[in-house]
Amino acid sequence: MAADQHSPHLAHHFDSMEQQQESSSLGMWLFLAQEVMFFGGLFVAYAVYRFKYPEAFAVASSHLSLGWGAFNTVVLICSSLTMALAVRAGQLGDKRGIIRYLLATIFLASVFLGVKGVEYTEKYNDGLMPGPAFEYTPDFDRYTVPVTAETAPPNFVGNVQLFFSFYFVMTGLHALHMVIGIGLMIWLIVKALRDRFSKEYFTPIEMTGLYWHFVDIVWIFLFPLVYLVWRH
Repeated sequence: MAADQHSPHLAHHFDSMEQQQESSSLGMWLFLAQEVMFFGGLFVAYAVYRFKYPEAFAVASSHLSLGWGAFNTVVLICSSLTMALAVRAGQLGDKRGIIRYLLATIFLASVFLGVKGVEYTEKYNDGLMPGPAFEYTPDFDRYTVPVTAETAPPNFVGNVQLFFSFYFVMTGLHALHMVIGIGLMIWLIVKALRDRFSKEYFTPIEMTGLYWHFVDIVWIFLFPLVYLVWRH
Protein backbone atom coordinates (compact mmCIF):
# COMPACT_ATOMS: atom_id res chain seq x y z
CA MET A 1 0.00 0.00 0.00
CA ALA A 2 2.75 2.44 0.96
CA ALA A 3 4.63 1.78 -2.27
CA ASP A 4 1.46 2.40 -4.26
CA GLN A 5 0.82 5.68 -2.46
CA HIS A 6 4.25 6.94 -3.54
CA SER A 7 3.77 5.85 -7.16
CA PRO A 8 3.72 8.85 -9.53
CA HIS A 9 1.03 7.07 -11.55
CA LEU A 10 -1.47 6.74 -8.71
CA ALA A 11 -4.26 9.33 -8.80
CA HIS A 12 -5.03 10.92 -5.45
CA HIS A 13 -8.60 9.58 -5.29
CA PHE A 14 -7.48 5.91 -5.43
CA ASP A 15 -6.08 3.85 -2.56
CA SER A 16 -3.90 1.58 -4.68
CA MET A 17 -2.73 0.89 -8.23
CA GLU A 18 -4.93 -2.22 -8.28
CA GLN A 19 -8.02 -0.16 -7.46
CA GLN A 20 -7.10 2.37 -10.14
CA GLN A 21 -6.66 -0.40 -12.71
CA GLU A 22 -9.98 -2.01 -11.82
CA SER A 23 -11.78 1.33 -12.03
CA SER A 24 -10.26 2.05 -15.42
CA SER A 25 -11.28 -1.38 -16.72
CA LEU A 26 -14.83 -0.99 -15.41
CA GLY A 27 -15.15 2.43 -16.98
CA MET A 28 -13.92 1.18 -20.36
CA TRP A 29 -16.24 -1.85 -20.34
CA LEU A 30 -19.21 0.39 -19.49
CA PHE A 31 -18.23 2.68 -22.37
CA LEU A 32 -17.97 -0.27 -24.74
CA ALA A 33 -21.38 -1.52 -23.56
CA GLN A 34 -23.04 1.72 -24.64
CA GLU A 35 -21.12 1.54 -27.92
CA VAL A 36 -22.56 -1.95 -28.46
CA MET A 37 -26.05 -0.52 -27.95
CA PHE A 38 -25.28 2.34 -30.33
CA PHE A 39 -24.05 0.16 -33.20
CA GLY A 40 -26.55 -2.55 -32.29
CA GLY A 41 -29.41 -0.16 -32.97
CA LEU A 42 -28.01 0.59 -36.42
CA PHE A 43 -27.54 -3.11 -37.16
CA VAL A 44 -31.11 -3.91 -36.12
CA ALA A 45 -32.50 -1.08 -38.24
CA TYR A 46 -30.45 -2.28 -41.21
CA ALA A 47 -31.67 -5.86 -40.73
CA VAL A 48 -35.32 -4.74 -40.61
CA TYR A 49 -35.07 -2.89 -43.92
CA ARG A 50 -32.90 -5.62 -45.41
CA PHE A 51 -35.75 -8.11 -44.93
CA LYS A 52 -38.35 -5.56 -46.00
CA TYR A 53 -36.60 -4.64 -49.27
CA PRO A 54 -34.39 -7.65 -50.09
CA GLU A 55 -34.22 -7.07 -53.86
CA ALA A 56 -33.13 -3.43 -53.63
CA PHE A 57 -30.59 -4.11 -50.87
CA ALA A 58 -29.14 -7.06 -52.80
CA VAL A 59 -28.79 -4.99 -55.97
CA ALA A 60 -27.28 -2.05 -54.08
CA SER A 61 -24.80 -4.30 -52.30
CA SER A 62 -23.61 -5.63 -55.66
CA HIS A 63 -22.19 -2.17 -56.37
CA LEU A 64 -19.71 -2.52 -53.50
CA SER A 65 -16.24 -3.90 -54.10
CA LEU A 66 -15.91 -7.26 -52.39
CA GLY A 67 -12.16 -7.14 -53.00
CA TRP A 68 -11.69 -3.84 -51.19
CA GLY A 69 -13.92 -5.00 -48.34
CA ALA A 70 -12.01 -8.25 -47.90
CA PHE A 71 -8.67 -6.42 -48.09
CA ASN A 72 -9.74 -3.98 -45.37
CA THR A 73 -10.90 -6.89 -43.21
CA VAL A 74 -7.44 -8.43 -43.37
CA VAL A 75 -5.86 -5.04 -42.63
CA LEU A 76 -7.98 -4.59 -39.49
CA ILE A 77 -7.27 -8.10 -38.25
CA CYS A 78 -3.55 -7.37 -38.61
CA SER A 79 -4.03 -4.09 -36.73
CA SER A 80 -5.61 -6.01 -33.84
CA LEU A 81 -2.47 -8.15 -33.72
CA THR A 82 -0.13 -5.15 -33.65
CA MET A 83 -2.29 -3.50 -30.98
CA ALA A 84 -2.13 -6.66 -28.85
CA LEU A 85 1.65 -6.67 -29.27
CA ALA A 86 1.74 -3.02 -28.13
CA VAL A 87 -0.15 -3.97 -24.97
CA ARG A 88 2.25 -6.85 -24.40
CA ALA A 89 5.19 -4.49 -24.83
CA GLY A 90 3.61 -2.25 -22.21
CA GLN A 91 3.35 -5.17 -19.80
CA LEU A 92 7.06 -5.85 -20.31
CA GLY A 93 8.02 -2.18 -19.97
CA ASP A 94 9.43 -2.26 -23.52
CA LYS A 95 9.38 1.40 -24.60
CA ARG A 96 10.65 0.73 -28.13
CA GLY A 97 8.16 -2.09 -28.58
CA ILE A 98 5.27 0.11 -27.49
CA ILE A 99 6.19 2.81 -29.99
CA ARG A 100 6.97 0.35 -32.79
CA TYR A 101 3.71 -1.57 -32.55
CA LEU A 102 1.59 1.55 -32.06
CA LEU A 103 3.13 3.05 -35.19
CA ALA A 104 2.38 -0.19 -37.06
CA THR A 105 -1.24 -0.05 -35.87
CA ILE A 106 -1.55 3.58 -36.98
CA PHE A 107 -0.12 2.65 -40.38
CA LEU A 108 -2.63 -0.18 -40.85
CA ALA A 109 -5.49 2.05 -39.70
CA SER A 110 -4.40 4.68 -42.22
CA VAL A 111 -4.38 2.06 -44.97
CA PHE A 112 -7.93 1.10 -44.02
CA LEU A 113 -9.12 4.70 -44.08
CA GLY A 114 -7.36 5.28 -47.40
CA VAL A 115 -9.22 2.36 -48.95
CA LYS A 116 -12.52 3.71 -47.58
CA GLY A 117 -11.65 7.04 -49.18
CA VAL A 118 -11.20 5.29 -52.52
CA GLU A 119 -14.53 3.51 -52.12
CA TYR A 120 -16.35 6.69 -51.12
CA THR A 121 -14.88 8.51 -54.12
CA GLU A 122 -16.07 5.75 -56.44
CA LYS A 123 -19.60 5.93 -55.02
CA TYR A 124 -19.60 9.72 -55.38
CA ASN A 125 -18.47 9.52 -59.01
CA ASP A 126 -21.16 6.90 -59.72
CA GLY A 127 -23.88 9.16 -58.28
CA LEU A 128 -24.58 6.84 -55.35
CA MET A 129 -24.26 9.41 -52.58
CA PRO A 130 -27.67 9.64 -50.84
CA GLY A 131 -29.39 12.99 -51.16
CA PRO A 132 -30.51 15.36 -53.93
CA ALA A 133 -27.52 14.35 -56.09
CA PHE A 134 -28.41 10.63 -55.99
CA GLU A 135 -28.52 9.43 -59.60
CA TYR A 136 -29.17 5.77 -60.18
CA THR A 137 -30.62 3.99 -63.19
CA PRO A 138 -30.99 0.24 -62.61
CA ASP A 139 -29.37 -2.04 -65.16
CA PHE A 140 -31.23 -5.22 -64.38
CA ASP A 141 -29.30 -7.29 -66.95
CA ARG A 142 -26.03 -7.04 -64.98
CA TYR A 143 -27.33 -8.20 -61.61
CA THR A 144 -26.72 -11.65 -60.19
CA VAL A 145 -29.89 -11.45 -58.10
CA PRO A 146 -33.32 -12.54 -59.45
CA VAL A 147 -34.88 -9.12 -60.08
CA THR A 148 -36.03 -7.62 -63.38
CA ALA A 149 -37.72 -4.42 -64.46
CA GLU A 150 -41.04 -6.28 -64.31
CA THR A 151 -40.54 -7.81 -60.85
CA ALA A 152 -38.85 -4.83 -59.18
CA PRO A 153 -41.04 -3.54 -56.33
CA PRO A 154 -42.37 0.04 -56.19
CA ASN A 155 -39.86 2.74 -55.21
CA PHE A 156 -37.02 0.38 -56.07
CA VAL A 157 -34.53 3.22 -56.65
CA GLY A 158 -35.57 4.86 -53.38
CA ASN A 159 -34.87 1.63 -51.53
CA VAL A 160 -31.45 1.40 -53.18
CA GLN A 161 -30.76 4.89 -51.87
CA LEU A 162 -31.87 3.70 -48.41
CA PHE A 163 -29.21 0.99 -48.53
CA PHE A 164 -26.51 3.50 -49.35
CA SER A 165 -27.76 5.74 -46.53
CA PHE A 166 -27.14 2.88 -44.11
CA TYR A 167 -23.83 2.12 -45.79
CA PHE A 168 -22.42 5.62 -45.44
CA VAL A 169 -23.76 6.16 -41.91
CA MET A 170 -22.49 2.86 -40.52
CA THR A 171 -19.11 2.80 -42.27
CA GLY A 172 -18.67 6.54 -41.68
CA LEU A 173 -19.27 6.20 -37.93
CA HIS A 174 -16.89 3.25 -37.87
CA ALA A 175 -14.26 5.34 -39.66
CA LEU A 176 -14.80 8.16 -37.14
CA HIS A 177 -14.11 5.72 -34.30
CA MET A 178 -10.91 4.70 -36.09
CA VAL A 179 -9.79 8.33 -36.37
CA ILE A 180 -10.38 8.72 -32.63
CA GLY A 181 -8.35 5.54 -32.05
CA ILE A 182 -5.47 6.92 -34.12
CA GLY A 183 -5.54 10.08 -32.01
CA LEU A 184 -5.36 8.00 -28.84
CA MET A 185 -2.41 6.03 -30.17
CA ILE A 186 -0.53 9.22 -31.08
CA TRP A 187 -1.13 10.40 -27.51
CA LEU A 188 0.23 7.07 -26.20
CA ILE A 189 3.35 7.40 -28.35
CA VAL A 190 4.01 10.87 -26.94
CA LYS A 191 3.64 9.52 -23.38
CA ALA A 192 5.91 6.56 -24.20
CA LEU A 193 8.59 8.91 -25.54
CA ARG A 194 8.41 10.73 -22.20
CA ASP A 195 8.86 7.46 -20.30
CA ARG A 196 5.42 7.60 -18.72
CA PHE A 197 4.87 3.82 -18.89
CA SER A 198 6.46 0.94 -17.03
CA LYS A 199 5.79 -2.68 -16.04
CA GLU A 200 3.76 -1.34 -13.14
CA TYR A 201 1.75 1.17 -15.18
CA PHE A 202 0.50 0.58 -18.72
CA THR A 203 -3.24 1.06 -18.15
CA PRO A 204 -3.79 3.64 -20.95
CA ILE A 205 -2.26 1.26 -23.49
CA GLU A 206 -4.44 -1.61 -22.28
CA MET A 207 -7.64 0.49 -22.35
CA THR A 208 -6.85 1.79 -25.83
CA GLY A 209 -6.26 -1.80 -26.89
CA LEU A 210 -9.74 -2.77 -25.68
CA TYR A 211 -11.23 0.14 -27.60
CA TRP A 212 -9.34 -0.79 -30.77
CA HIS A 213 -10.37 -4.44 -30.61
CA PHE A 214 -14.00 -3.31 -30.29
CA VAL A 215 -13.64 -1.14 -33.40
CA ASP A 216 -12.25 -4.15 -35.26
CA ILE A 217 -15.11 -6.37 -34.09
CA VAL A 218 -17.65 -3.82 -35.36
CA TRP A 219 -16.12 -4.12 -38.82
CA ILE A 220 -16.27 -7.92 -38.64
CA PHE A 221 -20.06 -7.49 -38.39
CA LEU A 222 -20.26 -4.66 -40.92
CA PHE A 223 -18.39 -6.47 -43.67
CA PRO A 224 -20.81 -9.39 -44.18
CA LEU A 225 -23.85 -7.18 -43.57
CA VAL A 226 -23.18 -4.69 -46.33
CA TYR A 227 -20.74 -6.45 -48.67
CA LEU A 228 -21.98 -10.04 -48.74
CA VAL A 229 -25.76 -9.58 -48.59
CA TRP A 230 -26.12 -9.85 -52.38
CA ARG A 231 -24.53 -13.31 -52.39
CA HIS A 232 -27.46 -14.85 -50.44
